This record gives sequence, structure tokens and C-alpha cells, in this order.
Amino acid sequence: METNDARKLAPEALEALRMRAVRAVLDGKMQSEVAQVFGVTTRSLTRWVKAYRAKGFDGLKAGKRGRPKAGALLPWQAAQIARTVKDNMPDQLHFPFHLWTREGVALLIQDRFGIRLSRWTVGRYLKRWGYTPQKPINGPTSGTPLP
Repeated sequence: METNDARKLAPEALEALRMRAVRAVLDGKMQSEVAQVFGVTTRSLTRWVKAYRAKGFDGLKAGKRGRPKAGALLPWQAAQIARTVKDNMPDQLHFPFHLWTREGVALLIQDRFGIRLSRWTVGRYLKRWGYTPQKPINGPTSGTPLP
């Protein structure tokens, strides 16, 4: 059986295809037969029918495509966070840690602006602001033995 690549369809066309195929199943046709007629996989058709049963025809609407857009700070927000990191220690702001880390700055951003950023994105912001990763002064990697 040859199937069409539905990812190449426009969102409206994909929705129409899903609705027609699900209606055929609801009319009593076998899923394997409907999948062959519409040129889709049985697996896709099964997912569509399941989505229909869960949410009705709204469950068949095409969602957003592509890679999700990462959150970004507006310039004034970035400046405010950079200034906060420079001027304050985390415990001064009542955070449960004592040094700024990427995760800590991400928590500050989320707390302040409600924007969730990955640790990698926060790391890029910190690099842009002139911060570099630091190693502990005393620790197993510094070469100085602990007492």
C-alpha cells in the first residue's frame, strides 16, 4: 500500500482529510479499508479516531508545526536580570541556593517574568553578559586535597 506524506498538506487540507477518514470509520467501514482508500497508514487513522473520541472534531484540527519557539527576553528584561545577577546574591532574593547557576538564573527569570528558558539558553545569556563558568576554589577538581 502506498501512503501519502500528509506532512506536505496544508493544515486545512490535513484537517479535511482527517475528518473525512474518521467519518468513514464512524459510518462502519473497517479502519484498514479506510486507510487504504485515503492513502494513510492504519496507525495514523487509529490516532485520528482516538483523538475524535477524546475531543470530537476539535481533536482533528492541525496543530502548530515545526520546532517550538524558545522563549526570549526582551532587551529591558535581559538588562534587568543581568543587573540583578550582578548586584545580588541568590540568598538575598530568598532563593534556596548561595551561588548563581544557569538553573538559578532560569528560576529568577521565571519568577520575575513567567518565562521558562532552558539552561542552555540561560547559559548563552550569561555568556553575552560577560559571565564565564567558574570552578570551585576548594574541591576534588582543584588539585587541593580536602582536610
